[in-house]
Amino acid sequence: MAKLTEIRLNRAEKRLELAWDDGTRAALEAEYLRVESPSAEVQGHGPGQRVIVPGRRHVGIMRVEPVGHYGVRLVFDDLHDTGIYSWDYLRALVEEREARWAAYEQALAAKGLSRDPPARRGPTASAAGPG
Repeated sequence: MAKLTEIRLNRAEKRLELAWDDGTRAALEAEYLRVESPSAEVQGHGPGQRVIVPGRRHVGIMRVEPVGHYGVRLVFDDLHDTGIYSWDYLRALVEEREARWAAYEQALAAKGLSRDPPARRGPTASAAGPG
């Protein structure tokens, strides 16, 4: 398998930019990385336990932390930080992106969920005090 040679966080674009020694270059959006986190929180602890993570359309990556010589931990601005993204897993996310993203969108629709975060409820007129 090709070796990852570059990993760069583009905070403004909310994506991770990757390059391999076989010439493959890719950019993975923070939302995609977050909903495909390799953490047990998302993947579950066994078959059929995967959790569909809604409401992450605007999530960003705050930090990329090296983990040994085999991967990175991504710290997202929703404070999720428990998944270790191995070099092989990152490559799989690139190669399987279309199918994984389609499956994610189908799962959201089947559960009546959205990529958008829940609307924040502001104070009501009566709670806000006199007009």
